[in-house]
Amino acid sequence: MQRISSYLLVLSAVILSMTSCKQDENMLFDQYQETSGTWDKTDVKTFVYDVQDTVQRHNLFMNLRVNKSYPYCNLFVIFKIHQPDSDILVDTLQFQMAKPDGTLLGNGFSDVKESRLELKEGYVFPKAGSYKFSVEQVVRELGEVEGVSSLNGVSEVGFRIEKQ
Repeated sequence: MQRISSYLLVLSAVILSMTSCKQDENMLFDQYQETSGTWDKTDVKTFVYDVQDTVQRHNLFMNLRVNKSYPYCNLFVIFKIHQPDSDILVDTLQFQMAKPDGTLLGNGFSDVKESRLELKEGYVFPKAGSYKFSVEQVVRELGEVEGVSSLNGVSEVGFRIEKQ
C-alpha cells in the first residue's frame, strides 16, 4: 500500500510539472515591475523586447497584482507600442478588476490577486527590431476630469508576450 501511495504521489508530481511547462511553452517574454504599493499616474511602466519573428501572431498581456486596498471595480490604462521605426500605436483600454460588491477578480488564494489582462490579440509585429511597450494608469474618480494621482493596492505591473 505504501508503494502504491508513493507511486501515485510521484505520478501526480510529474503530471503537474508537465502541465505547468506546457502552459508556458508559448511564452516569449514575461517581466514584472514593482510599485511602492501604489501605482502613480506618472509611473509609466516600460518593457523592451527584441522581435525577430514578423510572421507569427502574438498575444500581448498586462499582468497586474493587486490587493484588497485596490479601491475601484475598473482599471483604465493607456497602452503604447513603440515600433523600431518610431511609429507608436496607442490604445486606451478598460478592464474589470472587481465585482460590484468589491470582491477582487483574478487568481490567488490570499489578499493578493493576479489578473492577466489582454492588451492585443493576434498581433503581428510589422518589422524586426527593438520594441518598447508602455503602460500607464489613467483611472479617474466618477465625475472628475483629473486622473487619480496614486492608485492604491497595486503591487506589481507585468507585461507578457505569447505566441498565439
